[in-house]
Amino acid sequence: MRIGAPKETAQGEARVALTPESAERLQKLGYDCLVESGAGAAASITDAAYEAAGVKIVDTAAELWSDADVIVKVREPSADEVEAAPDGKTLISFIWPAANEALLEKLKEKNMSVLAMDMVPRISRAQKMDALSSMANIAGYRAVVEAGNNFGRFFMGQMTAAGKVPPARVLVVGAGVAGLAAIGTSVSLGAITMAFDVRPEVSEQIESMGAEFVFLDFEEEQTDGAETGGYAAPSSPEFREKQLEKFRELAPEVDIVITTALIPNRPAPELWTADMVAAMKPGSVVVDLAAERGGNCSLTQADEKLVTDNGVTIIGYTDFPSRMATQSSNLYATNIRHMLDDLTPEKDGSPVIDMEDDVIRGALVTHQGEVTWPPPPPKVKAIAAAAPKKKEVEESAEEKAARELAEMKKSLNRTGLLLAVGGALCLVLGAVAPLSFMQHFIVFVLSVFIGFHVIWGVAHSLHTPLMAITNAISSIIIVGALLQIVSGSLLVMLLAALSVLMASVNIFGGFLVTRRMLAMFQRS
Repeated sequence: MRIGAPKETAQGEARVALTPESAERLQKLGYDCLVESGAGAAASITDAAYEAAGVKIVDTAAELWSDADVIVKVREPSADEVEAAPDGKTLISFIWPAANEALLEKLKEKNMSVLAMDMVPRISRAQKMDALSSMANIAGYRAVVEAGNNFGRFFMGQMTAAGKVPPARVLVVGAGVAGLAAIGTSVSLGAITMAFDVRPEVSEQIESMGAEFVFLDFEEEQTDGAETGGYAAPSSPEFREKQLEKFRELAPEVDIVITTALIPNRPAPELWTADMVAAMKPGSVVVDLAAERGGNCSLTQADEKLVTDNGVTIIGYTDFPSRMATQSSNLYATNIRHMLDDLTPEKDGSPVIDMEDDVIRGALVTHQGEVTWPPPPPKVKAIAAAAPKKKEVEESAEEKAARELAEMKKSLNRTGLLLAVGGALCLVLGAVAPLSFMQHFIVFVLSVFIGFHVIWGVAHSLHTPLMAITNAISSIIIVGALLQIVSGSLLVMLLAALSVLMASVNIFGGFLVTRRMLAMFQRS
């Protein structure tokens, strides 16, 4: 069967659903690939590159829709495209079925089998097909780039001969895929980054990336992301008021705000109000990634950049992935390829719609003349539920003192027992061993005893650095071995040589391991 990628007709759309790399993989699945002439031009992919990968170039969209059995697109087809399309085709693209009921009816009338890439369920097996996440990742990165382009200072603070430049303060609202990408980019550029999200399980992710999680002092049990498909659940009015109060407190302090709060098939919640914009400093920037669904900022205008009376720039572009068309096309084409891989279990170039497959059934919106959206819930949860954290009980001063006293008594008892057993063994051995041997043996036993207690009391995180120091003490062994290596006894000379060898390995190996460990925490 043939897979075809037409040129996108939506205004400003620069992505393409098929790349030379993905075409080569699809050909290994048994498919032939077609692409409309010029479809990849906006993504810096030439027709010659497609031809080199074995892709057939067709001149018009009508010819491609006629020749291809499976059509892969980025944006949902326009009314004219659906009207001109032959019946019975398989279509894979973004569809947004909740907002396009009329489109679903037209696709049903055309007897199309349509797989919506925006409806791929968020389960572990489907991550490779999750086009929403791959595009959101790019949008989050690009949002920081756009903010930096419109911000009049460095992100990273600097101390120069010409003066001091303070670091930018960035607030990311929403820590989904786009939010985490924005956090990572902002932190890597050196900005002081804060982030907020209503889901309790993302606070550790935010902090692990070097950002500060904005906590609300509000007693309300938030729904775990595992119960809502990985997305945030709508908040109560009381929580929303507390949230807006916190944002009003932060508004005068932050330089850049990036809002990413968006739940599929819902209007974007209004989180950054006009009074917050008015409270921001002149030159500040707001980047609204939810502009296509109304925007998180009340002043956002879709596909426009505006400057308020107090000098705040508000960016409401809806085409962030298209502004990085080459990267977006590569990732999206890979998502499409993985979807077709699942649709072709026999690798024979024939797609099979398996209604029992959670991923395929979840993405299927029309099939065999019927609208199959909405799908049944998947058999497995989108993500694992966050394990509830046990609250640590704070000890009182009396309880802490009692605990430390009990631990000290236990340690003393263990030490006394070890001394008693060791002393008894030394007495038994002294009854049969010569005096010269016992002098050295007692020193050896005491050194082992003291060394054991010194090492045992060191925190686990310090064991590797400590190893370098303790291995350096092995030089004492080398000194002793060198004194004995000139002995007239062959056995003593052999043992001394082995002691020098093993102690040397300990010394140099310990320092080498420590150096490698420390290098892990250094920037290259």
